[in-house]
Amino acid sequence: MSKSYNQRQRKKLHLAEFQELGFLVNFQFAEGTSIDTVDEVIDRFIAEVIQPNGLAYEGNGYLHWEGLVCLEKIGKCDESHRETVKKWLESNGLQQIEISELFDIWWDYPSSKA
Repeated sequence: MSKSYNQRQRKKLHLAEFQELGFLVNFQFAEGTSIDTVDEVIDRFIAEVIQPNGLAYEGNGYLHWEGLVCLEKIGKCDESHRETVKKWLESNGLQQIEISELFDIWWDYPSSKA
């Protein structure tokens, strides 16, 4: 049985026009990469890819990084966002890059890694 929600309820539950799609990203730096280099690359990743595309990134790591990419405001990432992130990571020498499929970040968070 399908339940009908009003706009306030849809917003509160992140449904329909308030649904948010994002994706997981995992990548690695080469063994022996200095902490200064890691910091510089992550800072550039945020400055060159995340911020200019209206994205948000929540992640952590040292040589192996994993995190979630979504839009900074309510909305849906699309395939172009996935491709932009992947191309930047590849062109900046990162390794073992994994980009998950798009998923609903409120209701369908994958149980396994990207």
